[in-house]
Amino acid sequence: MNPLIIVFVVFLGFFLAYRYYGGYIKLKLGEDDSRPTPAVQICDDKDYCPSNPLVVFSHHFASIAGAGPILGPTMALAFGYMPTLFWIFLGTIFIGAVHDYTSLFVSMREKGRSMAEVAGTTLGRAGYILFVLFTLFMIVLVTSAFLGLAATALSSLVPVKAIGVDPAKTALKVITHEGTQKVVIGGIASTSVIIITLFSPLIGYLLYRRRANVYLVALLAIAVGVVSVIVGMSHPVMLNPKVWMVIISIYVLFAAGIPVWIILQPRDFTNAFLLYGGLALLFLGALLGGFSGLSIQAPAYNIAFGMEKLGMLWPFLFITVACGAISGFHSLVAGGTSSKQVARESHARKVGYGGMILEGILATLVVVAVATGIGYDIYKQIVWPTKGANVILGFSLGMGGLLEKSLGIPIVIGTVFGILMLEGFIITTLDTAVRLNRYLFEELWSFIFKEVPPLLKTFWFNSGLSVLLMFYLGYTNAYTVIWPIFGSANQLLSGLALIAVSTWLAYRGRPSWFTVLPAAFMMCTTLMALYKLLVSRYLPSHNYPLVVTDIALMVLALAVIVLAVKRYFDFKKAPPAVEAAK
Repeated sequence: MNPLIIVFVVFLGFFLAYRYYGGYIKLKLGEDDSRPTPAVQICDDKDYCPSNPLVVFSHHFASIAGAGPILGPTMALAFGYMPTLFWIFLGTIFIGAVHDYTSLFVSMREKGRSMAEVAGTTLGRAGYILFVLFTLFMIVLVTSAFLGLAATALSSLVPVKAIGVDPAKTALKVITHEGTQKVVIGGIASTSVIIITLFSPLIGYLLYRRRANVYLVALLAIAVGVVSVIVGMSHPVMLNPKVWMVIISIYVLFAAGIPVWIILQPRDFTNAFLLYGGLALLFLGALLGGFSGLSIQAPAYNIAFGMEKLGMLWPFLFITVACGAISGFHSLVAGGTSSKQVARESHARKVGYGGMILEGILATLVVVAVATGIGYDIYKQIVWPTKGANVILGFSLGMGGLLEKSLGIPIVIGTVFGILMLEGFIITTLDTAVRLNRYLFEELWSFIFKEVPPLLKTFWFNSGLSVLLMFYLGYTNAYTVIWPIFGSANQLLSGLALIAVSTWLAYRGRPSWFTVLPAAFMMCTTLMALYKLLVSRYLPSHNYPLVVTDIALMVLALAVIVLAVKRYFDFKKAPPAVEAAK
C-alpha cells in the first residue's frame, strides 16, 4: 500500500474528530472561560503558573510523548501494519483523546488536584487510597522502563554497515565494539541532552522572569537544540548504560524538587521542537515518498508472528501500542503539572484532546516509517531477534531509511535524528514522572497522618523514595521485560482515570457515556493482559518482584472497580446536590 493513502485517511479522521467529537465533549463538560483556572487562582510561580498555551502544549506533549508512541507501535508492527494502525486510529479518537481532555478538565475544575484526589471526592477515603496506591505502582513501572530505555539510547552503537557510512571518511565517532566497527550514535544524543539541560535555566529565566517574547525564545531554543547536535557529533559522551542509570537517577532526584520554570518547562519547551522537527520530517517523508511511488514493505497482517512474539492479538496488541493510542500516564501529567499551568478553560481541549491527536499522528508516522524505511526481514532481525533486541535502533533505522528514500537525506542523519527524538522525551518523561510520584507521596502522607512527620513533608524524602524504587526495578530488569507489565498497568490506569471522571460527571448529573464505554473496554483488556502475564511469564520464570507487582495491580484495580460501580449507579439514580458552577 502507498503510505500517502494511510496519511491522508488518518489525518482527515483526526481533524474531524478534534473538530466535532472534541467539540461535543466540550459542550457536555461545560467549558467556561469566565471561570479562573487554578493556575490563575493559586499562582505561586513554583507549581501553579499560568502560561502561554504554546508553552503549556509543549510541556504537556513533551511529557506525554516519551518513548511510548514510538517504541510501542514499532513492536506492535509484529502483528502487521493494519491491526496496529486500526487501534491507533480508533483508540486515539474515542479513548485516548477523551481520556486526556476530560482528565485535564476535571483536574482544573478541582483546583489542579490529581486524579487520585478527584477519585477521593466521589469514591471516598477508600477510593482515594486505592487509587493512590495503584498510581504509585504504575509510576514506578513507568520510570523503571524509561530509565532502562534512556540508558540504552544514550549508549547506543550502530554498525557502520547498517547506516552505510565509510569509517575512514565520516565525521562521526567510530569505535570497534565486539569485533565490529560501530558509530557512537548514543553519544551524540548524550551530549545534546546535557547541553539542552544546561541551557534550560536561561530559557526559563527569559520566559518567566523577563517575560520575553515567546517566539524569540523559541528561536533560541531551536538554536540550542541544533548546536547541541552539532557539538554532539564532534564530542559524543560515551558511558556504560549502568553508569547512565546512576547519573539519570541523581539528576531526576534534584530536578523533581526545584520550581518547574527552571528546568522542567524550558527543557520540555526546547525538546518539543526536536519532536516537532521529527514529526515534520516523517510527514514529508511519507508524503513525498508516496508521491514518488514508495510502498509499505511490511505485511498488512502477520497475526501468527505477532502472537509468537507478543501473545494473543487481544489483549496484547492494545497494551503493546501503549501510549500510541491511550495512556493512563497522561492523566497523571494532566492532573499533576499541566492543569496547574493552563490559563483559560478553552485551552484544555487544545492541550488535552489536541495533544493526544498529535501523539496519534506520531504513532501513525512511526508505523509508516518502519514499515516503509526498512525491509520486514531486517525489522524482525533487529526488533525481534533471539536475543539482544534493539527496538530503538529499529525505529531509528526505519526513519533514516524513509528519509533517504523520499527526501535524499543520508540514512545516518535520519538515524541520528531518530535517537534524538527518543532520548529527549524519555528524559523529560522521567523528570515529570518522578515529580508526580513526589506529589502522590505527599498527598498520601497527608491523608494517612493527622500530623504529617516533618521528614515525610520534604521533597528529598519523597523524591528519594521514588528514585530508589525506580532504580531498583530498572537496574534489575531489562526494559523489554518491564514493557508488557508497564503497558498493562498504564492502560489499566487509563481505565481507572476514566472511571474517576465518569463518577465525577455522574455526581453532577452530567452525561458520561463517552467516558464509561472506554473505561469498560480498557478495564477488560488490561486485566486480561495482567492475568496472562502472571500465569505465562512471571510465575514460570520466578520473577517475584513482577509477580507481586502484577497481583497488586489486579487487586487494587478490582477494588476500585467494585467501589466505583456502586457509587456510579447511586449517583445516576439520585445525583447529590452540588453547586451548579462545579
